[in-house]
Amino acid sequence: MCGILAVLGCSDDSQAKRVRVLELSRRLKHRGPDWSGLYQHGDCYLAHQRLAIIDPASGDQPLFNEDKAIVVTVNGEIYNHEELRQRLPNHKFRTGSDCDVIAHLYEEYGENFVDMLDGMFSFVLLDTRDNSFIVARDAIGITSLYIGWGLDGSIWISSELKGLNDDCEHFECFPPGHLYSSKLGGLRQWYNPPWFSETIPSTPYDPLALRHAFENAVIKRLMTDVPFGVLLSGGLDSSLVASITARHLAGTKAAKQWGAQLHSFCVGLEGSPDLKAAKEVADYLGTVHHEFHFTVQDGIDAIEDVIYHIETYDVTTIRASTPMFLMARKIKALGVKMVISGEGSDEIFGGYLYFHKAPNKEEFHRETCRKIKALHQYDCLRANKATSAWGLEARVPFLDKEFINVAMAIDPEWKMIKPEQGRIEKWVLRRAFDDEERPYLPKHILYRQKEQFSDGVGYSWIDGLKAHAAQHVTDKMMQNAVHIFPHNTPTTKEAYYYRMIFERFFPQNSARLTVPGGASVACSTAKAVEWDAAWSKNLDPSGRAALGVHLSAYDPQVAAASAGIVTPNILDSMPRMMEISTPGLTISS
Repeated sequence: MCGILAVLGCSDDSQAKRVRVLELSRRLKHRGPDWSGLYQHGDCYLAHQRLAIIDPASGDQPLFNEDKAIVVTVNGEIYNHEELRQRLPNHKFRTGSDCDVIAHLYEEYGENFVDMLDGMFSFVLLDTRDNSFIVARDAIGITSLYIGWGLDGSIWISSELKGLNDDCEHFECFPPGHLYSSKLGGLRQWYNPPWFSETIPSTPYDPLALRHAFENAVIKRLMTDVPFGVLLSGGLDSSLVASITARHLAGTKAAKQWGAQLHSFCVGLEGSPDLKAAKEVADYLGTVHHEFHFTVQDGIDAIEDVIYHIETYDVTTIRASTPMFLMARKIKALGVKMVISGEGSDEIFGGYLYFHKAPNKEEFHRETCRKIKALHQYDCLRANKATSAWGLEARVPFLDKEFINVAMAIDPEWKMIKPEQGRIEKWVLRRAFDDEERPYLPKHILYRQKEQFSDGVGYSWIDGLKAHAAQHVTDKMMQNAVHIFPHNTPTTKEAYYYRMIFERFFPQNSARLTVPGGASVACSTAKAVEWDAAWSKNLDPSGRAALGVHLSAYDPQVAAASAGIVTPNILDSMPRMMEISTPGLTISS
């Protein structure tokens, strides 16, 4: 991931303004530690902090067309860039960067080229011939992006809040699948697939079509000029990503450069469900496996850094971001710059445990649509920013545009959870990869129950967070919460604790409005809470809140922690974060 910052039409072309833009751009340097660039044309500034993944030698940004009249600053990866270059035979490219095609596509097709891009991206394009500009964000919002407005009439674009929150009168999330055009003076939606209308689809389930679509999604993400690996929790989604990657890595350009043995990475508290399952999958696939342990105290000590980087006060996002944030630092220290991850599957296939209570296929499908549309505020935000905090890029094949089209066209009756028929959550995905002749995974891994990442790293992680928050937030503070935080009022001590930290970093009203709110159980939307009357009394984003569904539903110790009673063994003294029995990263040519 890179970091982009643009200030457009600020009516100030002074050296002081240039210095200020550079200063703000440096706040994004963690996203792109490899190189910095700034282009100024009058009162328009395009800044870039580069993480070099494709063409590290010559792909520095901003990027230009042949006569440098069109300037682009981009964060992302364009997986079909070679195919797009072939469609532009009369254009001369300056670099081998995958993002180099954007300026030339604009020259050829105007503002209507964005849907031609297959990848994850946020970009700002400035046409210096008439000082017009466009801004676009990928279909699902895998890359983070914000838009702001200055009192001087300027428009600001930044990969993260911290690039613009101090200089804008108002700012907000740039919506996924949208394009801002200065010529039209506003936003328009460029991504509008059939599932977006939430109409109930009727395509029969074809396991092989689903399998092939996902394999293609993974294979195209093997495009890299730097060392990479896979995040492996041992759950279904990350295990499938690892299995397909291991199966197709040999013969790729990446394998020729860096070796054909795949590296896998996992994080968890000692003895956690994820560590055991991930080791088993890694041994089965023959990956070079790196296992990182952290303690509850390690995680608590990192909370402020996590909230600063993730830019949210959402409870479940912070719970899950912290282990990922710690793991990303370790991965980068090994010399790896890109990882492939399993986000998005639960939203597409109804994998969260609360989907067991979906009343019918229509509600099931609408909930998956709502979840995908909200991904940019939750799991995409976490995966993008927790890794980018350390200059690591995360790619998410489940959110491939073509794969989503295939998966969301399936009649949702097939996705419904029906234990009496042996169909657990994400059965259609599990069945698609249940190959007796060439197994992708061991059966018990292929059919392992869903664990949310914040649960799977170790159940005492969440319990410890609640106990820690109870030590720092009093009952009196909670009584006044509605007056202190009238918007998205925290209803638990844990939520109040995170909110205090967030407001210290991002005190503006616009900042607090970028974070979603509403009732949730086991990561549901507020609408799905209506599926079970008992859920409204047990609102917690952990998968274990799905009472009667999760195999390890809440026990008395958890209830004690929720009430603020600190049980001694939760915040115990354990070794600091360490890497356990993992071979060093060896890159072979």
